[in-house]
Amino acid sequence: MKKKIIIAALTLVMSGIDVVSAQTNQIPAEVNRNFTAKFPQANNIEWNDEPGNYKVTFNENGKNYRVEFAGNGDWKLTERIIKKDYLPTSVSKNFFKSEYSKWEIKEVTVVETPENKIQFKISVTKNSASKKDLLYNTEGQLLTANSTL
Repeated sequence: MKKKIIIAALTLVMSGIDVVSAQTNQIPAEVNRNFTAKFPQANNIEWNDEPGNYKVTFNENGKNYRVEFAGNGDWKLTERIIKKDYLPTSVSKNFFKSEYSKWEIKEVTVVETPENKIQFKISVTKNSASKKDLLYNTEGQLLTANSTL
């Protein structure tokens, strides 16, 4: 059985079709359908499941994305990786005035939610034990500073 799956995947890869890799047994049809409708040009797709949620990373039109769906298929959020130079002036100004300005910036993303909220997440690290995700609104107000692993 495993040989048949591997052969089928290799056949798809060799014919130029992206293979969706999943660390789950199966992505629910509604999740997959909503993902495909929202991101029809996605490629390099990788799925990861958590209890009740499905996260997918992929590329589309030369941009890197992370998207989260609920188990019922509802879209929860989209993160798009950007350069720190693309942050709005208000966000950049307040970040560099904050206590985190001396921390190393690891990643900057634009976060979009179903409520049409646009926010900016700056992932920073001070050392191996001190890492945070800083979430700013478009006006530059720091909304949360969550510790990460």
